Amino acid sequence: MPKWSVRRRPSLLLGAVLLIVCLPVLRRYLHRQPGGCDLEVTPRLDWSGLGASLWRRRHLGLRADGQNFKLENSAFWIFGGSVHYFRVPRAYWRDRLLKLRACGLNTLTTYVPWNLHEPERGTFDFSGNLDLEAFILLAAEVGLWVILRPGPYICSEVDLGGLPSWLLRDPDMRLRTTYKGFTEAVDLYFDHLMLRVVPLQYKHGGPIIAVQVENEYGSYNKDPAYMPYIKKALQDRGIAELLLTSDNQGGLKSGVLDGVLATINLQSQSELQLFTTILLGAQGSQPKMVMEYWTGWFDSWGGPHYILDSSEVLNTVSAIVKAGSSINLYMFHGGTNFGFIGGAMHFQDYKPDVTSYDYDAVLTEAGDYTAKYTKLREFFGSMAGAPLPVPPDLLPKTAYDPVTPAFYVSLWDALNFLELPVTSEHPVNMENLPINGGSGQSFGYTLYETTITASGVLTALVRDRGQVFLNTFFLGTLDYKKKTIVIPTVQGFTTLRILVENCGRVNYGDNIDQQRKGIIGNVYLNDSPLKKFKIYSLEMDRSFLQRFTADKWKPLTEEPMFPAFFLGALSVLDSPYDTFVKLEGWEKGVVFINNQNLGRYWNIGPQETLYLPGAWLDVGLNKVGACPLGPLLSPALPAPPRFPGGLGGRERTDVPPGDRLAISPRSSSLKRRWHNG
Repeated sequence: MPKWSVRRRPSLLLGAVLLIVCLPVLRRYLHRQPGGCDLEVTPRLDWSGLGASLWRRRHLGLRADGQNFKLENSAFWIFGGSVHYFRVPRAYWRDRLLKLRACGLNTLTTYVPWNLHEPERGTFDFSGNLDLEAFILLAAEVGLWVILRPGPYICSEVDLGGLPSWLLRDPDMRLRTTYKGFTEAVDLYFDHLMLRVVPLQYKHGGPIIAVQVENEYGSYNKDPAYMPYIKKALQDRGIAELLLTSDNQGGLKSGVLDGVLATINLQSQSELQLFTTILLGAQGSQPKMVMEYWTGWFDSWGGPHYILDSSEVLNTVSAIVKAGSSINLYMFHGGTNFGFIGGAMHFQDYKPDVTSYDYDAVLTEAGDYTAKYTKLREFFGSMAGAPLPVPPDLLPKTAYDPVTPAFYVSLWDALNFLELPVTSEHPVNMENLPINGGSGQSFGYTLYETTITASGVLTALVRDRGQVFLNTFFLGTLDYKKKTIVIPTVQGFTTLRILVENCGRVNYGDNIDQQRKGIIGNVYLNDSPLKKFKIYSLEMDRSFLQRFTADKWKPLTEEPMFPAFFLGALSVLDSPYDTFVKLEGWEKGVVFINNQNLGRYWNIGPQETLYLPGAWLDVGLNKVGACPLGPLLSPALPAPPRFPGGLGGRERTDVPPGDRLAISPRSSSLKRRWHNG
């Protein structure tokens, strides 16, 4: 059996534990002044300069004063860093924010993902890892100001740019416009979101000093009335702080909005002069800010792992600040696209994003320090009028013993205890399935079944990847480039099955209105449409996994039938630590720990391991599950494979190496976190 292992990341230890003494914090009204700065000629920053006197007279907020920012009547530079709460386990929020503060930054920026907060139309979730208020309050407690980027569209390499997929149930939907079906949904969402956000603004005693209006709309620019509508929607609901827009160089001219400060997104020094010229022409003499200085870049499955040299990052950041501009590091800490929240790009080819959002950022995916952190801390520290906080110790990491899967259940058997299928005369795309309170299916897989009696050529438009089966026999895969497959001779009534994976909706570009997933339109056999489908929704979320009760699993004593779910146990004897999961020999699928979906793996790279936060492990036995997606793995399996009969355990010498699903130590000289494809 192919192996599945957990790996240790190399780490850089920096300093002792940071101790911060904080004043008491109420839930909505803060009694701690986040760190501000007084700008001197050098410019040097006195982090203690904006103190209790400013707290007592919060009237003006952050504002433009000629070419400079002022907070009340004190000169202010924004030195920010992006951390997304929904990509970081809640138990680690404080660690990441303390590291941001210790790097010499004074402002946190974060997006707000609408699709995660309103997973079904009219049903809102701001709990657990989505507790936005708690994240903002924690930033204030640590000593950070906050720039909020609430969208409704955020891009951020998130599925559909953070817009909920149920919007696409409307066949006429025009996203990011003043189309009534879209604005009605935005209004309801903002009604709920702003009730939580407004009390956390600076003028109410909170840390939010600025709010962004939508995101990079100049690159989309399909409705001149849209941005004024979003601005009014924010202000009508009580947003009273400085408003910003954010655009790349190509979209800046079209993204400018009256009464809203324009900012720019870039990565290279060569763009600086042009950026200054365009900004001056677009809005006259105003404070300059790089809202997104890209410290790295995201990766796509099958592509290279992007790396940006730390010296280049330091030189560009230095040049931006010396040019008199405030700056936000995107990303300071990227985190992880846990589950299926990652998006995709589709220009010439469709390219889904990997599970990791490491981004080659200032902190790694696991929150470790990098050379970029060391250099940037020295740079920002050189401008500080007081010593920076000591960086926190790294969170410990470890390598656990191998895990051998002991139980399995095939997908075909699992259908018997999942939700009843939808029956339909024709295929129905994922978003339009009559499930989840009329909101359809957002993530995961959809299985389409019908009956055929003849052979021939099967044609279907699948989004994004469909595995085709006759009964349980695998025929091949349909995708963007392959739309037909030959059906061999069949005898009598035969079940045709197409298992379709949503690999991620496009998050940037003009074609976001066409991001419906599953089977699009009819399925044809010899040019005749097939009918009478059973459609199973396989969302792979917590409620889905909870249906796999103990009595459903079979001992793994023979060669399994794919696709299948596998179950083993990871034993943790003392305090759980962070680690990484590596699936040696597996080709494609999903990994679960204690019913937490860690995300997709795929052997085409560049990502080779999945991040497993220690905060999601328990002392004792932890359920480790995997769902390989199909017989594409069969050539990697010995025949017939035999499996040990217990849960967990160390590596065995009586099992061929290819038979194990293992968690084993990592040698950084032999194994890599990434490979370049």
